[in-house]
Amino acid sequence: MASPTPGRPVRGSTTGRPLMAALDLFGRRWTLRVVWELKEGSLGFRSLQQRCDNMSSSVLRQRLLELADACLVEQTPEASTPSPPSARTPTGPFALSSAGRTGGPRSWPSAPARAAEQT
Repeated sequence: MASPTPGRPVRGSTTGRPLMAALDLFGRRWTLRVVWELKEGSLGFRSLQQRCDNMSSSVLRQRLLELADACLVEQTPEASTPSPPSARTPTGPFALSSAGRTGGPRSWPSAPARAAEQT
């Protein structure tokens, strides 16, 4: 399932309005729990998984990718070996981005602005 983004149809709406994209994203299972657990600071993948009641690693990976695509979560630099840029498997540590800490989807560009960028 594609990450919900303003300017494109999402589950339950074909308007592409940012609010509908936000509702789709936050309505997905475990998404709000991941955001809640990251509100106090960064966590590694396994620590985050344990705080989320040992949720499936594949679901956690998908939610982190969706939240990163929405610019709400970012992977903070690790002191150890970095993952290759082509890898889409997050390893962590993860933290809420500035947009994730200050209001989330309100920071998404409006649908017309995003559509103009894509053309």
